[in-house]
Amino acid sequence: MTSVDTDPRTTHGLFVYAVVPADVEPPDVQGVDGAPVTVVRHGRVAAVVGPVDLDRPPARAADLKTYHSVVGTLGEAGPVAPVRFGSILLDEEHVVADVLAPREAELTDLLAALSGRVELTVRARYVEEAVLSEVVAADPVIRDLSNRTRDVPEEVSWSDRVRLGELVAHAVEAKRLAEGDHLLALLLPFAVEHRVRRGSGLDHLLEVALLVDEGEQAALEEQLEGYAEAVHERILVSLTGPLPPYDFVGDV
Repeated sequence: MTSVDTDPRTTHGLFVYAVVPADVEPPDVQGVDGAPVTVVRHGRVAAVVGPVDLDRPPARAADLKTYHSVVGTLGEAGPVAPVRFGSILLDEEHVVADVLAPREAELTDLLAALSGRVELTVRARYVEEAVLSEVVAADPVIRDLSNRTRDVPEEVSWSDRVRLGELVAHAVEAKRLAEGDHLLALLLPFAVEHRVRRGSGLDHLLEVALLVDEGEQAALEEQLEGYAEAVHERILVSLTGPLPPYDFVGDV
């Protein structure tokens, strides 16, 4: 969502932060460039917005930090549907016409579904040395190739090294799928929805966003702590949140 300036005399637009229930008051925070944050209401929903100079450089790092600050403050007060970062419209009439009016019922249902829930992100990464040792120990073919290529010049052992790399990659992927499914099975009973995020690198195991009822957060954290303690020598686990439900609002 970006504005299209059809009037050369127009110098300011509205940065759109989030959609909230219509009875929400403007938060006591500063928006982009220190501008005040206001609320544009329509029926049962409202958009939280702030003025922005249309000629300024777009999407700066400071803007993203401010965006998260405003959305986070809104999330502390009640349900919030973050609008995609960098969304700018010309004025309040466009906010109503483009965002609120066409989707009032849909946004009302979405906010109801998000009420009393937060987003938590779990990341699990292998200790690379540990997972490689496990793969080598578990497969005699990989172990043999590893021994044959150790301390051998690369030009002499090139084909064996290529084969070794392929086998290790397949073995790690199989391990990743099995252990990722196991971790998900431990977490999903506490979540209403989840989104698995794609990852990369040999050490990647799992990254998943979870939508969790606030009353289930402590139990999920306890479950995750037990898992992390049991696997800490080979898997590093982190939990981020609670956060506004960025991953569960669709294309708002």
